[in-house]
Amino acid sequence: MDLRDLKLFLHLAESCHFGRTAKAIHVSPSTLSRQIQRLEEQLGHPLFLRDNRTVKLTSAGEQLKLFAQQTLLQYQQLQHSLNHQSPSLTGELRLFCSVTAAYSHLPQVLDKFRAEHPLVEIKLTTGDAADAVDKVQSTEVDLGIAGKPEKLPDNIGFTKIGEIPLVLIAPSLPCAVRALAMQEQPDWNAIPFILPEHGPSRKRIELWFRRNKIHHPQIYATVSGHEAIVSMVALGCGIALIPAVVVENSPEPVRNRVSLLENIYLVEPFELGVCALSKRLHEPLIKTFWGLLLSDNKVMT
Repeated sequence: MDLRDLKLFLHLAESCHFGRTAKAIHVSPSTLSRQIQRLEEQLGHPLFLRDNRTVKLTSAGEQLKLFAQQTLLQYQQLQHSLNHQSPSLTGELRLFCSVTAAYSHLPQVLDKFRAEHPLVEIKLTTGDAADAVDKVQSTEVDLGIAGKPEKLPDNIGFTKIGEIPLVLIAPSLPCAVRALAMQEQPDWNAIPFILPEHGPSRKRIELWFRRNKIHHPQIYATVSGHEAIVSMVALGCGIALIPAVVVENSPEPVRNRVSLLENIYLVEPFELGVCALSKRLHEPLIKTFWGLLLSDNKVMT
């Protein structure tokens, strides 16, 4: 049993999902299954109870989870102690954010950290920002950039780095959707909308529907990721209430094909921030990154 085995086991113990863990550590599910079986053979006890729907830790698995957490923490503390006279921390920091945030906010967040700790390897994964908290909770990543959900999970730490206003966008090219949206008093119930699957933007849109008495909105599509929504609006598929920063950072050919609808009563901005598991905030890399965020909130723009 080595540290890699413990890291692999601990990830699976947190995610309770073979497919998710296999993807996160870049192995096939069958390879992951064999590695777990080898651990079980070494210990002489089953570590997981598995069926077609669920994966649960056995009593032996719970004990190994505690051992793995303590061992990996002690190893990290040893590394930190040995390197404390080094000009910079070392190791790998795994970040998750949307493609838009990678352009709009991540450089500001990372600049100071990388300048002070150039030996730390940054591993970036992009995707739907609404998935950031889940990825942090499953330990697929160390830190995520996400909109603050309406109810933040108790085990998640969150520090604000900006506020994101929303804008209502419509196609700029002549089409049926634009004609409906540009009327002096649009019939919102007759206009197709493109919505995000979930996340704080979805909550704000639902609030906007209620405030504007849109009781039966036409939903053209529900999409994962805001960037794809802008493209669908540009194609004339519908209109969308979307974070302004997504429009601002869209490719110019797409951005030029959408227009903002004015004099529309919008909902309040949502908070954008960095999230991490609260129990991991003491770990050297995460603690250092977190400390820079707290000491320099000038990254909030």
